[in-house]
Amino acid sequence: MKDQMKKAFLYRTIKTLGRQSDKNINNFLKFVEFFASKKRKSVIKNLRGSLSIEDLQKKLYRNIMINSNTNFSRKFIENFLIQGIMLNHEKRLKLLDKGYNVPATILISPSMRCNLKCVGCYADSYSKKDDMDMALFERIIKEGKDIGVVFYTILGGEPFIREDVFDVYKRNSDAFFQVFTNGTLIDENKAKEIVKMGNLLIMFSVEGGSAETDFRRGEGVYQKVRNAMDLFKKNKLPFGFSVTVTSKNFDYITSDNFIDFMIEQGAVLGWYFLYMPVGVNPDLSLMPTAQQRLKLKEVVHRARAQKPVFLVDFWGDAPLVGGCIAGSQYAHINNKGDVEPCIFTHFAEVNIKDMPLLEALNCSYFRKIRSKQPYSDNLYRPCMLIDETGVSRELYRNCKIYPTHQGAEDILFKINNELDSYSNSVKETLDPVWEQEKCQYNYKRVLLHQDHER
Repeated sequence: MKDQMKKAFLYRTIKTLGRQSDKNINNFLKFVEFFASKKRKSVIKNLRGSLSIEDLQKKLYRNIMINSNTNFSRKFIENFLIQGIMLNHEKRLKLLDKGYNVPATILISPSMRCNLKCVGCYADSYSKKDDMDMALFERIIKEGKDIGVVFYTILGGEPFIREDVFDVYKRNSDAFFQVFTNGTLIDENKAKEIVKMGNLLIMFSVEGGSAETDFRRGEGVYQKVRNAMDLFKKNKLPFGFSVTVTSKNFDYITSDNFIDFMIEQGAVLGWYFLYMPVGVNPDLSLMPTAQQRLKLKEVVHRARAQKPVFLVDFWGDAPLVGGCIAGSQYAHINNKGDVEPCIFTHFAEVNIKDMPLLEALNCSYFRKIRSKQPYSDNLYRPCMLIDETGVSRELYRNCKIYPTHQGAEDILFKINNELDSYSNSVKETLDPVWEQEKCQYNYKRVLLHQDHER
């Protein structure tokens, strides 16, 4: 009852804040901060700081809170902001004090099946018999909510290839789901279902424009994605986009034309992921060069300051969270139940079918990973697979882990020399940049989980 009263008060407050002047918002938060508990004061102070941003970013905030579909804005505020970030914070801290790390989000792949066969993708050889059992899917979410996780990232494969996932989203209306999809299976009926539920934020995967997307994903795919985006825009549903950055599509996906077009379509968020040489016979020529990674970082930072969209460079923004956070602030559970530190790291020590979620998230493999983070003094080189390649090989030697996908070990032994050359070129380019820019970042806060575990 107490939490329900808190949620009702906070919901009305946040909804009202969206309509207030910047001065009134700041004054109100100062008032709340004054009366808050010690643990809450820093959270509210950070919120005040996050709102002291450019007008375009404030417009983005207001669009999500006020101008979007009512079902979505309510679930985003109640589930993601209030329950996930505010109320569950103390629950996670209490577990941390007992030596248990709880991530901010859990990534789940209920199916590895996909209706497309994209070049360089590892999700291309699975059938229905490989799908995760729905009872297990729901068990993960239930146990996650029990330990303070309400934000789930749904991957694949193609999540919408399974009709029964909608039942899970409906039954867990107190959770919030970020779903990465190729968009080709979303029609008017599915869009209406998503509107009705309100607790889904859809990320459409594209490769750039028509030429880039259809080249990697198949002819006609780009138009299908645009059709799905149009449905979302018509229904006032915010959405995001996800891009796999390759050496081939780089120029277009970093252009103002591409970013502005995504904004016009209705995107409020955009993820940039580097092409990773995982799976069977990866094409290393698709990996972005060191210079391209540097430019991507600059493009994303500039766009965040100048455009009403929140872009994330999964590698270049690593300093904001203290480097790699795989196995600490997120973890991935694949269709077989294997608990992986990252969607790209196809190794596991445990399977969720054999133990409670909290125990799996704190297995010795994950604890060893957390003890090594960050892997490099240069947080622009955060990854143990392509930047600090020796780390992944050491973990493989010293931890009792097993491969979870066909060809998983190739990144360690088959293409290791090529990856060492790549990491050296990245080091030569990005180390001098880091030395000049590292003073901009304060990332001590993300080392909290390590301090509790040592």
